[in-house]
Amino acid sequence: MSLRHGLLGLLAEGPASGYDLARRFSEALGSVWPAQHPQIYSELTRLEAAGLIEVESTGPRRRKAYRITDEGLAEVRRWLAEVEVDHTFRMETLFRAYFFWLMDPEDLKAHLRSEQAFFADTAAALRGYAETKDRGDWGTSTQTRAMRIALEAGIRINEALAGWAQWAHETDLMSAEDFGTAKPEGDAGEPAG
Repeated sequence: MSLRHGLLGLLAEGPASGYDLARRFSEALGSVWPAQHPQIYSELTRLEAAGLIEVESTGPRRRKAYRITDEGLAEVRRWLAEVEVDHTFRMETLFRAYFFWLMDPEDLKAHLRSEQAFFADTAAALRGYAETKDRGDWGTSTQTRAMRIALEAGIRINEALAGWAQWAHETDLMSAEDFGTAKPEGDAGEPAG
């Protein structure tokens, strides 16, 4: 994803100032694609120069409100339909996991408990937002429906990561003495019964 297309998508919702876009970007997309104010303002300048957005109005202190142009809307639709999805998954949680071998065992256990709680809490908060959308509190527009689909992805990812952190804590692979040893045939980790 590019910041460019995220901003175009937000402007497809309606005109907004750079400040409003930064706030909306942070609220709606910040957990999956963070962007700083300077990045947003620089990208708005480039989008305007490319004819994908235009200034709708200028307010106090030269605050500009932008709107998407027909070319901008065509570009974000082209990106959604034709550009191959970048499936790279930049996530510091998983990046750090590769280096768990460098952590003190007690620090690792505390870290995993903290991660499990964070992801479980995040999933619960997202589930709360989803329930408001499911009740119709946000209407039934296609935009609301798309947001609900995105929320479900966030819920499932955070639930999965909470489960992963719990599993890593409970299995304690970093200190398990039998890790990497052959198990008797038929032993799938459950008691025979």
